Amino acid sequence: MWNCSDRRQPARPASGRLAALAAAWLLGLALPAQAQLALPQALPTVPAPTAAGPQAAAEAEAEADRVTVQEFDWYDAARQRQVPVRLYLPADVPLLQALPLVVFSHGIGGSRRGYSYLGRHWASQGFASLHLQHVGSDRAVWTGNPLSLPGRLQAAAQDGEATARVGDLSFALDQLLAGPLAGRIDARRIVAAGHSYGANTTLLAAGAQVERGGRTLNLRDARIQAAIVISAPPFYGEGTPEKVLGGIRVPSLHITATEDVIRVPGYFSPAADRVAVFNAIGGPAKTLVVFEGGSHSIFTDRAGTGGALLNPQVKAATQALSTAFLGSVFSGDSAALQQVGQRLGSLLAQFSQR
Repeated sequence: MWNCSDRRQPARPASGRLAALAAAWLLGLALPAQAQLALPQALPTVPAPTAAGPQAAAEAEAEADRVTVQEFDWYDAARQRQVPVRLYLPADVPLLQALPLVVFSHGIGGSRRGYSYLGRHWASQGFASLHLQHVGSDRAVWTGNPLSLPGRLQAAAQDGEATARVGDLSFALDQLLAGPLAGRIDARRIVAAGHSYGANTTLLAAGAQVERGGRTLNLRDARIQAAIVISAPPFYGEGTPEKVLGGIRVPSLHITATEDVIRVPGYFSPAADRVAVFNAIGGPAKTLVVFEGGSHSIFTDRAGTGGALLNPQVKAATQALSTAFLGSVFSGDSAALQQVGQRLGSLLAQFSQR
């Protein structure tokens, strides 16, 4: 298993409906609605406040006016696998101007519609943001017999799915860069990002290497110029972290929290694992941000997790930090990112640039 779990401290699984609710809560993923209407290809944006109060709502509404959203249901015939995506674009950038791109991978049990507070914000700041949905580890894991939920979660985290998720990322880039919107994307400025299992996907696409059958699997996508790694689980069973991650040679931003603990039925990963991933990265430039308190789910779209007051503050800070990082990647100047870190003050338990 490549992601999200350590068998050293197995969690006690709940039973029945409580198992599904507990896993959803602990992973920070909302259970899907019983019925959900399919959305059209072009979607209106909906404000998603990042902080409490009327001012934040007004800011979110203004941000939404600067963003357009589209969904595409792509199909990779070579792998016989669906790759649904959602694309956020700035509405006020000239059509002839090529945009830098963030390609985002969700955590286990998520979907292309998650992490919208990031996609909308990045688009409002002049970036395109392509959010993937990985059909082998998406929200479908929450459907079916609740007693079988631990088995579905474990199946979603196996080697084949971990590899397929990176294939989804590369295929989606192929589609976007060869399709009608190709002229809007700058193929020389692409950053991978992800949360939890999606952070593992990001690291593999950025150059993490694992061994299988006596050979090293290199899933690196050379188009990825940097990585935003949120709540990354370690690669258990792969030897030392440095062996897996030491070969990554793109700038990376690592975001976590002191209470960023992963608990799912049968698995446990303490917050210290997120820092260990950061320490094992080879370079060349990497930044670690650790929020004080929080939770693993605080970085999802869910409101209130990790603290009703802290949640919107962390989301707003994550928006600011990631945007400053993107700017530093393409300008080569990390001063703005450092300034954002300094302004966050008591929100942070640690801020480190190497």
